[in-house]
Amino acid sequence: MARTPAKVPSGEVYERIVDAALRLFTERGYFNTTVPDVARAAQVSVGSIYHHFKDKEDVARALYLDLIARMQQALTEIAGGHASAHDRCRAVMAMLFELTESDRDAMDFMLYAKHRDFLPSERPVCSSKPFETMRKFVQEGMARGEIRGMDVMVATSCLFGGAIRLITARLDGVLAEPLPAKLDEVWACAWRGIAA
Repeated sequence: MARTPAKVPSGEVYERIVDAALRLFTERGYFNTTVPDVARAAQVSVGSIYHHFKDKEDVARALYLDLIARMQQALTEIAGGHASAHDRCRAVMAMLFELTESDRDAMDFMLYAKHRDFLPSERPVCSSKPFETMRKFVQEGMARGEIRGMDVMVATSCLFGGAIRLITARLDGVLAEPLPAKLDEVWACAWRGIAA
């Protein structure tokens, strides 16, 4: 006989749903995950999901927007705590490496999920506010003479592209060593490529 889930506060139910969806979307993919799958993994009823969300796409949207907001908050804190483009961009790389180690599913969902396939009305990750902020850090570095004058997309890609590739190597299990151990070496190479 199926066990009835214990009564939990609404906010906790919401968090369970989003956490379970993240885990399942990462493990199985969005299209291979059903609302009943999410309900089972979250240990809530299907009705609880529909109480909080319109449909599976709405769950994915909430998850995506939450991850974008969390990343943007981290970037805002970095901007407030570091004055130079050098220090801000290094802190961004450190944050991305740490996030990969501490919240692997979130990084996997942000980098691997084909969001446009199931969230066509949302901006692609590379056009999202956090990536705009990262480009802004680079642009401000150019304006202050820390970074050579060049196309801002090229400079941003040179600065963070290698780091993002290492993140995907770590997510794929190709790189066994934790990313923070590689930070100094990756940062030195990336900064040398764009520094004025």
